[in-house]
Amino acid sequence: MEPRPRSFYALTAFFVLFVIFLYGPTITIAILSFQGPQGGLTFPMNGVSTYWFHNLFEQQAVGDIWGSFRRSFALGLMVMVATVVISVMAGLAFRKRFRGSAALFYLTIASLVIPSILVSLGVGLIFDRFGLKVHWATSGFGAQLTWTLPFGLLVMFAVFNRFNPSYEEAARDQGASAWQTFAHVVLPIIFPSVVGVALFGFSLSYDEFARTLLTAGSYNTLPLEIFGMTTNVTKPVIYALGTLTTAFSLLIIGAFLLAVWITARRRARRMASLAKAG
Repeated sequence: MEPRPRSFYALTAFFVLFVIFLYGPTITIAILSFQGPQGGLTFPMNGVSTYWFHNLFEQQAVGDIWGSFRRSFALGLMVMVATVVISVMAGLAFRKRFRGSAALFYLTIASLVIPSILVSLGVGLIFDRFGLKVHWATSGFGAQLTWTLPFGLLVMFAVFNRFNPSYEEAARDQGASAWQTFAHVVLPIIFPSVVGVALFGFSLSYDEFARTLLTAGSYNTLPLEIFGMTTNVTKPVIYALGTLTTAFSLLIIGAFLLAVWITARRRARRMASLAKAG
């Protein structure tokens, strides 16, 4: 067996440092969230307990943690559904070139390079000038779509660029309508990518701060609430909240991956049954 070159160990060390840099702060917060009742925000830890997690579920003197969580969750679901529907429809529409398609594409993608705080300011001003109420479910929803839609569109454009139209032609030859072709042929094939777009939409919305800052109105979403807590909360309860929020995000990712796995298993069984029948 040939010895590994020195570059391998150098790149391995760099990768380990990168992982520590990426996940070190999250792990540190998770550890500090298990401080004892007299613990502080820094090391060394003063005891080990789940006191601050229990404290989250008690009446809080400041902030509206669970109200902001419900708002972020609802907003994330709204953004997720809108992102999936619009991205899939746009992906179908852009399969054929039409007048203004290039300009529309670049106009949509341009929102990725505009500073987020300017988008938040612009959406908030538009709602204010038109006499509309600035609210997390309206202006906040619109501002976050400028962040999630470009990612969804890019994913669906890539999917449909590789999509083989012969599947649709075969379905139409069998007498399927346009809707039946989409529901029973196109959608099952692109479903894993649709799940990916949904995950993008929810996760990007759930923890978005800058584009929600000036568009949430009188009620905070969870990222805004956490930011507000950093200025007046000096107890590990904020770390406990961060740990639970991270765990919830991982749970959502796991649920989406499970949905993809179950779909793939069902498709494999269906293909196997068709092969036996043939």
